[in-house]
Amino acid sequence: MKGWAAIFLSPLLSTIVLGQGLPPAARPSPSLSPTGDEETIIPTFETQKLARTYILDIPAPRGQITDRSGLPLAQNKVAYNLAIAFPTPLDFTDAKAVTFAREKIALATKLTGRPVKISDDAILRHYHNRGILPLEIAQNLDQSDYEAVKDRAKDSLVVRPIYVRVYPNGKVAGQIVGYTGKTGRNLDGIIDNHETLWPETEGRDGLEQTFNELLTGKHGEYKLTFDKDGRKTSEKLIKSAVPGNNIVTTLDLRLQQLAEKALAAKAKRGAIVIVDPTDGDILAMASWPSYDPNSFVPSISAEKFKQLQDDPDIPLLPRAFRATYPPGSTFKVAVGIAALETGAVHSDDLYQCVPGIQIGNLTFHNWKKGDQGALNFVQALTQSCDTWFYQVGIKIGAQPIIDWALKLGFGTKCGIPLRGEAEGRVPNDDYMKATHGRKLLNGDIANLSIGQGDTLVTPLQMAQAMAIIASGGKFYQTRLVRQVQSVNHEIVTAYELREKRTLDVSGTTMDEVRQGMIEVVNGPNGTGHEAQLEGVEVAGKTGTAQWGPKNKERTAAWFAGFLPADDPKYAFASLYEGEVGSKVHGGTVAAPMIADIFQDIYQRTASNRGRRESAQVIRRAQPVEEDASD
Repeated sequence: MKGWAAIFLSPLLSTIVLGQGLPPAARPSPSLSPTGDEETIIPTFETQKLARTYILDIPAPRGQITDRSGLPLAQNKVAYNLAIAFPTPLDFTDAKAVTFAREKIALATKLTGRPVKISDDAILRHYHNRGILPLEIAQNLDQSDYEAVKDRAKDSLVVRPIYVRVYPNGKVAGQIVGYTGKTGRNLDGIIDNHETLWPETEGRDGLEQTFNELLTGKHGEYKLTFDKDGRKTSEKLIKSAVPGNNIVTTLDLRLQQLAEKALAAKAKRGAIVIVDPTDGDILAMASWPSYDPNSFVPSISAEKFKQLQDDPDIPLLPRAFRATYPPGSTFKVAVGIAALETGAVHSDDLYQCVPGIQIGNLTFHNWKKGDQGALNFVQALTQSCDTWFYQVGIKIGAQPIIDWALKLGFGTKCGIPLRGEAEGRVPNDDYMKATHGRKLLNGDIANLSIGQGDTLVTPLQMAQAMAIIASGGKFYQTRLVRQVQSVNHEIVTAYELREKRTLDVSGTTMDEVRQGMIEVVNGPNGTGHEAQLEGVEVAGKTGTAQWGPKNKERTAAWFAGFLPADDPKYAFASLYEGEVGSKVHGGTVAAPMIADIFQDIYQRTASNRGRRESAQVIRRAQPVEEDASD
């Protein structure tokens, strides 16, 4: 830790710690006491009130946020601020202090081409209250400005290295990682002991906010001593800053990049979530559009922040977990489980897939116009026959559907450590009475049976439900963070794998659901052909639902499932937010995004496997003599 601190402090405090760039009068003078201790002022009758010692705090660098393999999502970099260092003792008149500062500002403007806006009042306020510390006049110099200044700035115009937050992948995972902001403005009042040498940053959203205390670290301490004339006599680091802890997420950076790439290419607005069904880890959680958290470094202008807030596509909204949508026909998986598990419907029972059926005073239509004949469950799920599910839903009643939806995690927050996660909604009689003044009627059950009406889910909930089905009914606690590590790689907190419960569902029912989802993608009558992959069998379910007021109605197009179908490694949910009045379908807009992601993954896997096999062939072809030494 000592070596790290030396590296960190040496450039960072070059003007304050080492006195570089200060006029000779401002540099430490020789020993002031018989013992040779530069830090000790021997009190005498003549000691003036200007003799004093300050202990100032050095902010610690924030810890990193990484993906599951340690690749950085948020880290620190050295940035450069330009400052004026006034000579001590501080005996300038006001006019001379302003003239001195203006001369340095003129030189800075000439060297960098940057206009520096600072009032005479601000200059004098700093000089009178805190003139022993440099006065910053420009922040976050770019490389060309730094190169222009570093060798030509001399005497009291100094470059101050400082650490700032940086997000090396730009927009990738930006809404998960979040961003930071300064805890306050640059101080201009009288110096207090243990104030920080520069403003700290704090998390304002995402993981930066949730884990702010753990990421912040512990202050170091720096000691400044001045003699009776106000001349600086010594400066010394007395306690090193301790960097903040590192947050290791469950995210796979490559998958996250592919998910965001697919959304950017094929959706104006949407979300994709990928979960590992064997342990509940979130491997990717992408929302589109997103924003670049680097825009907030070192701070964001009010104008630019307002642009983000006013953008009609809402880039600040993490749709994957903070927005809810009607699930449409993806919800038929839950309805099918409810129907089969109640025993009211058997796998070989046939119901007519007619163009429409009368329920009360309304006709509820199938999405296909023609009569599709008598279908069993697998066939009905494959074709996504609405009228089949209307009939089955009304037959079993609302409660089994509600119960199984809740068991699959709908209607409840997944519990990720991010602010504002939506809980969705599975409507019941209490909700209907409070909202519509009546209990659930057959028409409501019909809507519930195809994921319409008042049912709302998040893409994260949908991926979680698919992970439960992929695992055969095991419901793992969904994880976004694996552990918190100290800078020395010691585990501070570990978020262990936890199985919340195992669904009491029969193997026969799960086999039926799995077969139906395989047929959706691979069967001749399936609606999800666009998700097919060469050499990998995908199981999935399409969904298309309308939501919003009639005059601004939009379509939520879904594709959700898992792969490989016979041994699932990934569960997923893909959502495409349609434009007002647009006619899109899950099979044509959401399924292709999943195909794009996993085509890349499995092609890469096949390519790596091919290289390994080639290497093995080469090794086997080596001359026997070369193996004789083994």
